[in-house]
Amino acid sequence: MLRLRDLAARVVDGGGRRGLRRPRRWGRPGALGLVLAAVPVTQLALLLLGGVLADRFGPRRIMLLGDALRCIAQAALAWSVLTGHAALWVFLGAAAVRGLGESLFNPGLGSLVVHVVPGERRGDANVLLGFAQSAARVVGPAAAGALIAVGGPGLVLAVDAATYLGSVLALALLHAEPKPGQQASLLGSLAEGWSAFASRPWLVASTVQFVCINFLVWGPFLVLGPTLAHQQPGGARAWGLIMSAYGVGALLGGLAALGRRPTRPLVVATLATVGYGAPCALFALGAPTPLLAAGATLAGVGSTVSAALTDTTTQRLTPVGVLARVRTFQTFGAFSLGPAALALAGPAAAALGARPVLACGAAVAAASAAAVLLVPSVRAVDGRDDDRP
Repeated sequence: MLRLRDLAARVVDGGGRRGLRRPRRWGRPGALGLVLAAVPVTQLALLLLGGVLADRFGPRRIMLLGDALRCIAQAALAWSVLTGHAALWVFLGAAAVRGLGESLFNPGLGSLVVHVVPGERRGDANVLLGFAQSAARVVGPAAAGALIAVGGPGLVLAVDAATYLGSVLALALLHAEPKPGQQASLLGSLAEGWSAFASRPWLVASTVQFVCINFLVWGPFLVLGPTLAHQQPGGARAWGLIMSAYGVGALLGGLAALGRRPTRPLVVATLATVGYGAPCALFALGAPTPLLAAGATLAGVGSTVSAALTDTTTQRLTPVGVLARVRTFQTFGAFSLGPAALALAGPAAAALGARPVLACGAAVAAASAAAVLLVPSVRAVDGRDDDRP
């Protein structure tokens, strides 16, 4: 049920963001930036709290609250657009509420998988979650465009709200509630989660690697890629083809990972991350669009394989009582520099050139993977071993 909700919500989410561009009465270009920033800023600010609450009260309860908030936020946006009251403060408030919902929902997802899926099937469950997200990236733009053509952006937002309501109902029907955790203080709970995170060198190494990837590889790619793709034959459509190829690659990666349990899962996951550098390297070399699409496909394959194997290993080797907090520290660390990457990629390209910046990104992808493989515990984790260090 969770997989279907995630797929449905992500399918229309792109259309919801497109709907944000419609109101023109806000009066200044920076207004849209404020709205788009409100969700990730709120999510990042409250993410650690979401992990504490999920471990203390159980992931299902907190995820229910998170989806209820997201449903309310999207319903408010739909109402404001459909009735012609699309004021800036409505969009800002709804975006902040949605960010709060994200911070409550996401930390508990990995923990909920542990409670509802048997150990030997968790790998496939994580693959299917990633598969649904990847399918939404491929189908989403077309579905959102069709909905906008039929009823405008208000309809897209209304459908988005309905998918969150469906998730609330699905979660309410689940009967996998763990016993409440110990009632430690907020700071004590965070300290316990940090200790569990920091005591696993393989997890710390993977998180640091994704700090580097998001800041120096994928962030610059997302900012500079469209500009360079516009110089290709076909212009802006070249970038659409490249990103569609990334989504297809993620689907292929899910199919390849389904049913497989490698002996050294973290070694395979780390090697798969090298794919993130493939489209950067090809852009740096001035490759034509078909080769760029092939590189993006490789990146998509690597993203799904890496995420599924790392998530499954984290679930298997982390006590369930601290799992949401551990995943929260992992997510917070990996994405904390993402906004800075998006902001600094343009100035860096202006100073050094877009292609050299992306060449640096490709080198960082390879070098960071090599560095992670030097960590003994990364090589030592056995995919067939159920011990929890």
